[in-house]
Amino acid sequence: MKHKSGFVSIVGNPNVGKSTISNMLTGERLSIVTSKAQTTRHKILGIVNDENHQIVFTDTPGVLKPNYKLQEAMLKYSKSALEEADIITYITDTVETPGKNEDFLTEIKKSKVPVILVINKIDLSSHQEIEKLIETWKMLLPNSEIFPISALHKFNLDKLYERIAELIPEAPPFFDKTALTDKPEKFFISEIIREKILLYYKQEIPYSVEVEIEEYKEGQNITEISAIIHVARESQKGILIGQKGKALKKLGTESRRTIQNFLEKKVHLNLFVKVSKNWRDTNNSLLNFGYK
Repeated sequence: MKHKSGFVSIVGNPNVGKSTISNMLTGERLSIVTSKAQTTRHKILGIVNDENHQIVFTDTPGVLKPNYKLQEAMLKYSKSALEEADIITYITDTVETPGKNEDFLTEIKKSKVPVILVINKIDLSSHQEIEKLIETWKMLLPNSEIFPISALHKFNLDKLYERIAELIPEAPPFFDKTALTDKPEKFFISEIIREKILLYYKQEIPYSVEVEIEEYKEGQNITEISAIIHVARESQKGILIGQKGKALKKLGTESRRTIQNFLEKKVHLNLFVKVSKNWRDTNNSLLNFGYK
């Protein structure tokens, strides 16, 4: 059997389960998952290797009409993933309105590569409703293969993976066969802290925050990490820190526990909050934070 390698871009609107499905297909928890929209901001590669395959899954931010430059960068990641793909996997669900973001669907229709349409959350619908939804999507994306799944109950994910493995082209591996991702450990540590902010803070705070790893020192017995949490306004700094620093202390404790599990070693974590005014709309700030 000849070796097969390919890039599988996982795209779709916010909150349809892209990161959950990406993590399940890769078998690794590479993307943070919360119930809030815009959880994923970057393009994250998850690499699955076996003797005859290397499948590179690309998790992408949810497609939305941008209101500021950070969201413009996020949309660029999603669009570039279409151009780089050997297979496009468009994720929708039984909740959202079919055909949302028509412009993006038009880009998918133009693509020359196989398109797999995944309808997630079928556990929330009846058989009749799912059949109607499939017929609607057949009209919207006529060249796609449709897979109804339930990520929650892991239903049909194995068949989805098998079909992807069949469709990827013959090619040598693009990455070392031991690689799991293209991102460094520091990236995942910053994402763990941001995930906790998404979970513990409400309203605009999580969307106004960026986490920068300032120091990362691996010692013999403990890893020292210092992270700066950038906020857009002074008022947000006070909310993040909380009364007598209680909120920031809780954030640090919960983040440290998860980081220790991720690194499988003891961690000393220092968190600092800094006001970086309007960083979401400032080109230099976005470049410094790795948005290209």
